[in-house]
Amino acid sequence: MAKLLVIDDEPNLLYSLEKSFRSEGLEVCTANTGKRGMELVAEAHPDAVILDVRLGDACGLDVFTRIRSLDPRLPVIIITAYATTEIAIEATKRGAFEYLLKPVDIHRLRDAVREAIRLRQLSQVPAIFEEGATADGNVDVIVGRSAAMQDVYKAIGRVAPLDVPVLITGESGTGKELVARAIYQHSKRASKPFLPINCAALPSTILESELFGHERGAFTGADRRRIGRFEQADGGTIFLDEIGDMEAGIQPKMLRLLQDQCFERLGGNETIRTDVRLIAATNRPLEDLVAGGRFRQDLFFRLNVFTIELPPLSARLDDIPVLIEHFLRIYNRAMGKNVRAVAPDAMHRLRTREWPGNVRELQSAVKYALVRASGEVIAAEALPEPTRAAASGAGFSEENGGDTSFDLLQFVNDKLRAGEGDIYQQTYEAVDRVILDAVLRHVRGNQVQASQLLGVSRNTLRNKLRNLGMAIEKQLL
Repeated sequence: MAKLLVIDDEPNLLYSLEKSFRSEGLEVCTANTGKRGMELVAEAHPDAVILDVRLGDACGLDVFTRIRSLDPRLPVIIITAYATTEIAIEATKRGAFEYLLKPVDIHRLRDAVREAIRLRQLSQVPAIFEEGATADGNVDVIVGRSAAMQDVYKAIGRVAPLDVPVLITGESGTGKELVARAIYQHSKRASKPFLPINCAALPSTILESELFGHERGAFTGADRRRIGRFEQADGGTIFLDEIGDMEAGIQPKMLRLLQDQCFERLGGNETIRTDVRLIAATNRPLEDLVAGGRFRQDLFFRLNVFTIELPPLSARLDDIPVLIEHFLRIYNRAMGKNVRAVAPDAMHRLRTREWPGNVRELQSAVKYALVRASGEVIAAEALPEPTRAAASGAGFSEENGGDTSFDLLQFVNDKLRAGEGDIYQQTYEAVDRVILDAVLRHVRGNQVQASQLLGVSRNTLRNKLRNLGMAIEKQLL
């Protein structure tokens, strides 16, 4: 559960904010002095802080500076009843995540806290490679052992320590943000903020304000100065997802920022200097956008210092078994399930689908199947309809004439490539699943007839079904 720390010397406000945010599922800590607030930063490790400028025992801005010295990535939202220009400027210069006036607009404060916690968790949750995964699940794992993914890992290792822009290309769902976070977390800026923003999700004016900030009166509804992401991330990293969708009007400011590390807020003329590393991503070929006049060529050259191209899932189908194993670990834990394997016919369908939605689509398919699974093995019937239909003529369904073949050599080779042990037992169980599934389908779930055809006792058949986690009789009767 995320934690919010509120530091204010007004008891009524502390009570009100604690009650309001706790109802939203946050763990809320409060402090009525700067000294106690600093202690809670060290003890409770909050994900965001709401800090009053004037405290009984200290200046809030001094407390803010000390918080930043303890944890530079901790977002701090400044609130104050004293709306002076000097305080606003100073809070901005010191890197406040947001600056709000009392009486606080609770809806605006909620939005600020929600966004601060989201960004905090993005920078805190490690994006690690598969070999470093831990059992507690408190990581985002980049999974893949194929040659294509090995090239991606090497590229991350080469560019992460270098303070240069990176362009990540690849289809939607290939994991571009995960790679961006891995670059950030292995960089020299890992102790500073990581702020992502999706260029395709916001209209041009709002995107410009989000990136560069705005002055009061810059446009209708701009009733206060806003700090942009490039000020918030000073010393850290900005990740611009889908940069190919950035409108032409913003591109000159982006070019200037990359060249000179300076910009002006929307509606202002003060030049602001910053120090950020830019990682950009796109699922659109920027060269084509340049040729069509929709993306500046000089900006493309500035971004294209180092490019990492993520392969689509269809180009690394050998990674599907390890991806499925990874998703099963995550969702078994989340759903309280104990699904241990995927039946060979289901695995065949998963491995032969083209996956236009890439890893994200596979993840959704595994989650869907896990919800529908009735035993410890995912059967083909549990898969989403597009996946069930992916490999016509290569499953166990009655519609395909009862074809029960599966590639035994491929199964063994997959286990060898994965470096797994106990291959004989796993293969033995996989063959058992094929045979038992086919025979039970043939007799429509009648175990007496199945045991006669198999030449084993009914007890032996039941033991095999139980050991394999198969509940086929319930599905076929």
